[in-house]
Amino acid sequence: MSKVIHLDGTKKGVISVTKIDEPYGKDSGTVASIGISLAGDADSPEWKVHIPLNNLDDVIVALQSLQ
Repeated sequence: MSKVIHLDGTKKGVISVTKIDEPYGKDSGTVASIGISLAGDADSPEWKVHIPLNNLDDVIVALQSLQ
């Protein structure tokens, strides 16, 4: 599953959200990969972060508290 979101405040920028299984090799935990591309290339973001799925609920709560 993958989702691409327009990056507010940019002309072509995107935020990409993807689930990656075994991102660091065999038996490594599944992560949510969040990338930012100012150039609009969701497949090659300039910045990205991997969040282990076990931490996802806490990260979502923390992000929602920013509003």
